Amino acid sequence: MATGNSGKITDWVNPNDKSGEFKRQTSVFRDFISREAGAQFPPEKGRYHLYVSYACPWAHRTMITRKLKGLEDIISFSSVHWHLGDKGWRFPTPDEEMPGENTIPDPLHKDFTHLRDIYFSNDPDYTGRFTVPVLFDKKTGRIVSNEKMDEQSAEIIRMLYYEFDDILPEQFKKLDLYPTAHRSEIDSSNEWIYNDVNNGVYKSGFATTQEAYEKAVTTLFSSLDKVEAHLAKQAGVSPFFFGETVTEADIRLFTTIIRFDPVYVQHFKCNVRDIRSGYPAIHRWVRNLYWDIPAFKETTDFEHIKKHYTKSHKQINPFSITPVGPVPDILPKDEEVRAVSAAK
Repeated sequence: MATGNSGKITDWVNPNDKSGEFKRQTSVFRDFISREAGAQFPPEKGRYHLYVSYACPWAHRTMITRKLKGLEDIISFSSVHWHLGDKGWRFPTPDEEMPGENTIPDPLHKDFTHLRDIYFSNDPDYTGRFTVPVLFDKKTGRIVSNEKMDEQSAEIIRMLYYEFDDILPEQFKKLDLYPTAHRSEIDSSNEWIYNDVNNGVYKSGFATTQEAYEKAVTTLFSSLDKVEAHLAKQAGVSPFFFGETVTEADIRLFTTIIRFDPVYVQHFKCNVRDIRSGYPAIHRWVRNLYWDIPAFKETTDFEHIKKHYTKSHKQINPFSITPVGPVPDILPKDEEVRAVSAAK
């Protein structure tokens, strides 16, 4: 069975690819929930289920958006186990006690042991990767979308912005995560932040040649410098990336930055600088989101994050040793690392 880049699901770069570069796969299931009359997938309470992983930044953003928009009673969710093996993501077994809300066996298919079982139930000949998030329609038994942000798309989270507004309380309906006044700025930032930062850490970490790694990591830190400059200017105006409220730009960047110091610095060799000592504006911004807005903190699980990367990526870490640090995973808002405190 083919699995994207090579015949082995845990080979993130094809061993025969001499460039050594990580190339993200295009998603296959790309339908859309719509409130337009006659839509194939209309917004309905209790109809849809999100399969996620607390470890995956792309799945994490759907969890943040679901909570921000007050969709907890409308769209159910469950998380896979943090480990990704030769058969892809697996569901926890009933006897496993896992961190994270709803980290449970598949609640919809009692005989399914792996996420791939859902893919094969929709397409027995499926040959791609078995990615999260998966938006699943319980009524038809079909996958609506497995959008994996393969380019700059944000299809699942954008479905949640507006399509359910007619059945939401006013306080959630009025929250606009993609405001017209900032759409051009959000779209413009999405393009380079996705390529250079969100996907840049993966291109750095999964590179199998020195040249591919250095190219990716240099671009990554150049773009982090750009993010830092923007947030430094924004700091006196608002704690958010654009405007006076949280937007898509915050959600999409947060899920990479919150993983940066605990995982990407050491595991993906993104060690030119860390966030907590090297990027004061980014550090302030990410802590504001984490500590001040429950949707960000309550959907972040550092145990899933650290164990997934360090114990699933055998190409990078064959002995599956999870580093203890940094301690703590994220600093309180009123504390800094010692070197930063001493410099003040």
